[in-house]
Amino acid sequence: MKRLDEMLEAGINGTFAEGSYDETELSRLESRWKQYLTISEKSLGQAKRERENMKKLVSDISHQTKTSLSNILLYAELMEDQAESESGERLAKQIVSQAKKLEFLIQALVKMSRLETDVLEVVPKQRPIRLLVEQAVESIMPKAADKEMTITCSLPENAQAVYDLKWTSEALGNILDNAVKYSPVGSKITVEGKEFEIYTCIMVIDQGIGICESEKAQIFGRFYRSARVQQEEGIGIGLYLAREILQKENGYIKVHSREGAGSSFGLYLPKG
Repeated sequence: MKRLDEMLEAGINGTFAEGSYDETELSRLESRWKQYLTISEKSLGQAKRERENMKKLVSDISHQTKTSLSNILLYAELMEDQAESESGERLAKQIVSQAKKLEFLIQALVKMSRLETDVLEVVPKQRPIRLLVEQAVESIMPKAADKEMTITCSLPENAQAVYDLKWTSEALGNILDNAVKYSPVGSKITVEGKEFEIYTCIMVIDQGIGICESEKAQIFGRFYRSARVQQEEGIGIGLYLAREILQKENGYIKVHSREGAGSSFGLYLPKG
């Protein structure tokens, strides 16, 4: 038992070496333990190489597609401005629309790949939540205005949490985007802040279509979209990204909803 303990300790520290080989059971176990450590080391090395290759691939895709899409959008917008006929203008608008959809899709897939391969670095710091809420709400206001919707905020004074401003704003923005997308014209969205002992919670409450009970366990899955919203724009990774970002910050998301009665999403961020 003493030798087994020494073998495990040396394996953990990366210093294990076999003793002289003989025909005892302990010697055979040492040999097997060495074989296991060697295979594990090779597997770890292979995983690291694959991760580096994935980082390079994601970076290359992001760089190569960004320039091409920017050019397509630029030329399509120029075509739209210079279209002489009504049909020509309509076709130019279709090119712009489809190019923007493609741009959104590629950006979303790149973000997802960066999260899953740990290329994306989340750096949480203690900040007021008001800063986060204001930034996310400001980004969604044009879409809300198009549907004549109002967004009201109620936050505790001096409430703080530990979060990465850029990526948590992306997570909250995805929740707000869904609230606008799946709520009727002229409805209201409420953003509330609540402080608990360990977490600060940001609640997003809408008056939308709600979520049926059978789908609540699926909505945070990659590419999941309800059959009821197939005609709406989107690819089904907004909630997935939001959950992944919060998990990297030691936070989490909860949802309360009933079909036809709106939804309430709670983003729980550590207080310290």
